[in-house]
Amino acid sequence: MGFFGKFKNLFTSKEEQQEVEVYDKGLEKSRKEFVSKITLLNTRYKKVSNEYFEELEEILIMADIGVNTVMEFIDKLKKRVKHENIEDVNDLKEIIVDEMFIIYVDNAIMVNKIKYADEGPTVILFVGVNGVGKTTTIGKMAAKLKSEGKSVLLVAGDTFRAGAVEQLCEWGEKTSCPVVYKENADPASVMYDGVDKALKENYDVVLVDTAGRLQNKTNLMNELDKINRVIGKLIPGAPHETLLVIDATTGQNGISQAKEFQKITNITGIVLTKLDGTAKGGIVLAIKEEVGIPVKYVGLGETAKDLQVFDIEKYIYGLFKDM
Repeated sequence: MGFFGKFKNLFTSKEEQQEVEVYDKGLEKSRKEFVSKITLLNTRYKKVSNEYFEELEEILIMADIGVNTVMEFIDKLKKRVKHENIEDVNDLKEIIVDEMFIIYVDNAIMVNKIKYADEGPTVILFVGVNGVGKTTTIGKMAAKLKSEGKSVLLVAGDTFRAGAVEQLCEWGEKTSCPVVYKENADPASVMYDGVDKALKENYDVVLVDTAGRLQNKTNLMNELDKINRVIGKLIPGAPHETLLVIDATTGQNGISQAKEFQKITNITGIVLTKLDGTAKGGIVLAIKEEVGIPVKYVGLGETAKDLQVFDIEKYIYGLFKDM
């Protein structure tokens, strides 16, 4: 049994096996592009050399892992090659995978779970620019939480974008979750109504949509500050999570968005959507390395079940299993 056959055996439960299949299918585009290039490289070079490392470096950068991350990664590979006296390029396969783990974890405790309130409603704020799939993510998250037996309330805080309220209401109907909204209202007043309703009616989770305009950072920062204050007055310590939604197909532009939003508000986690639609799945590693925020969810397809809690082992397996 090969390395990845053993690796897959780590996922023992039926639920884990199903999740592995979602990662497997969702990362197919990235895997074909990425692994085929490394396989081709390994057929052209039998021995490890500086030229081999230069080409490997280029492949990793093209996979959107990020220049700084790749440089650090290659340096670590070179040190291990020297320390372990590795000459055959095929002996590098397991080391490449091993070092990918180390880059993501980096001796830190990576928290990919949602921080739920000890008592009362848990408030989760979703931020991100327009077009990244924010409202769709909220709908999928609502479906996921409902399937786990939680009562969910949706709050349409994006009163700026045309059609945003209607879109969230559609998801409310699909998932049988009530939606709190007001047409052309101050977002903070919608938040107040939503959180107040959640408290009075004992909802488990409140999922909050927000406006996605990053062009005027001052306005957005003021708006998010006001929203946070309103929520915090009603529920001390809330919002419990602020999740930044990024479209994986935008590549390095997504990382730029993460850096900008970090300046504006306290981001606790990232939702990476449309990962199945890009051949550059290495962006997961770049985000962690360059922004230092954990990826908490990944979108690997169109259905609600394709929104998965991020798991580094399943991700690495899905990305490298054909190698």
